[in-house]
Amino acid sequence: MDQAVAGIILAGGQSRRMGGGDKPLLTLGKTSLIDHVSRRLKPQVAALGLSANGDPARFAATGLPVLEDTVPGHAGPLAGILAGLEWAAGQTGRRWLVSAAGDTPLFPGDLVERLVAAVHDRPGAIAVASSDGRWHPTFALWPLGLRGALHHFLVDEDNRRVSAFMERHGYVEVEFPMIETGSRRIDPFFNINTPDDLAAAERLLQSLEP
Repeated sequence: MDQAVAGIILAGGQSRRMGGGDKPLLTLGKTSLIDHVSRRLKPQVAALGLSANGDPARFAATGLPVLEDTVPGHAGPLAGILAGLEWAAGQTGRRWLVSAAGDTPLFPGDLVERLVAAVHDRPGAIAVASSDGRWHPTFALWPLGLRGALHHFLVDEDNRRVSAFMERHGYVEVEFPMIETGSRRIDPFFNINTPDDLAAAERLLQSLEP
């Protein structure tokens, strides 16, 4: 656990390809997606919150504080990250916020450790995860000092592109290895967007069980 890092699980998407509703509440194995993600991230951070709009009671079983967007208009992942930055700023001793998508159950157990190490000599930079040559902007380490610039980007510029914000403020890409299981290579940032993805994730979990 890194005492300087708070975490936010991004669970505010509208899940259109899953037929609507709260995708992170879907069951994977015997556990909800959000619990899979929480169990992976919680040991890595000093405080953990959940980004979601609407009635927070539907996430009560997680035991996590539910953070609504602080800017209007359903502005996507960056709005959830901003809410997380503002919340983390009130957590004594925190320097960074790490974000994780609520539909990605297999991300690395050393995510935070490696992202923090990547910006050790680059204060103010964002660290973003990548795998198999592709980056994953919702899995990133954000300096708390960026919250004012992010608010301006979302509200005054009306720009919602995560990659555009990262490119403007500087980022370090951190490559994570693929998961090797038998003859298969699995992306640790495999995310669940469709019913077929959910079925594939069920099979992946079974293949990874000892």
